Amino acid sequence: MPHLPNAVLWSIPAFVLLTVVEMVACRLHPDEDAEGYAAKDAATSVTMGLGSLFFDLVWKIPIVAVYAAVHELTPLRVPVLWWTLPPMLLAQDFLYYWLHRGHHVIRILWACHVVHHSSRKFNLSTALRQPWTSWTGWVFYLPLIALGVHPAAVAFCSSASLVYQFWIHTERIGTLPRPVELVFNTPSHHRVHHASQGGYLDRNFAGILIVWDRLFGSFAPETERPVYGLTKNIDTYNPLRVATHEYAAIARDVAAAEDWRERAGRVFRGPGWTPGTAVPGTAAADEPAPVSAPPAAAGPVPERTRAAGA
Repeated sequence: MPHLPNAVLWSIPAFVLLTVVEMVACRLHPDEDAEGYAAKDAATSVTMGLGSLFFDLVWKIPIVAVYAAVHELTPLRVPVLWWTLPPMLLAQDFLYYWLHRGHHVIRILWACHVVHHSSRKFNLSTALRQPWTSWTGWVFYLPLIALGVHPAAVAFCSSASLVYQFWIHTERIGTLPRPVELVFNTPSHHRVHHASQGGYLDRNFAGILIVWDRLFGSFAPETERPVYGLTKNIDTYNPLRVATHEYAAIARDVAAAEDWRERAGRVFRGPGWTPGTAVPGTAAADEPAPVSAPPAAAGPVPERTRAAGA
């Protein structure tokens, strides 16, 4: 068993410090075009993050068992060395892109991920708003295990990706130098991902590298001010409701379905799918629509997104 740290746990002090710094900066130097902080919203995000630490431990028990079994069955072995970690992280980032995209277009997966999109604010505390049902993503990393990557190395790469994604949840940083924006996921790109309007829906699924979105047609630049949250917001700060509201909606829709085909569609087709819709998501209530054409360029990015700094 390779001895690799849990990057998320080690980064918690930095998360707290940077969130406090951003909160103070928003208070001392407010930006009229930014959402800033709201006490109840930030408290809910922090509560969801703390809860996810506990529930992740619970879900990891069966997941680690499956990973260990697959790792034992495969004859392949990838050593955990300083020079093998970068390609492992690259492979994990590629698979994360598809995991993330899948969690936007399959409703039962969206029921988990919707938690992260449920805030109408966009700040560093939003990064902490994590689901309590993270059992839905493990299957996407099975190829890495089957190729001989140790489960501990997969966990390390996943935690490193989450640490990277913390800092991109902010409106205090504008667009970065063009080479960075071309290759990496940035606050500008991730603001688009959290937006709820028009061609911004279901865009920019990247973890670390935005190149996956550019390659697979899901990229959209930030051309207008994002409106954060869901297309139909849930209007609650109750952590239990935030964690479970979409599962409850699925249960209601399945109970009201007229046949098994509709029941399956309510669970496994796109968020907002109803019988007779040609494309999953066209009748979305509180979920994003499927990947569509990015918004047409609307001139230069607003001043808020050009001016960097805290």
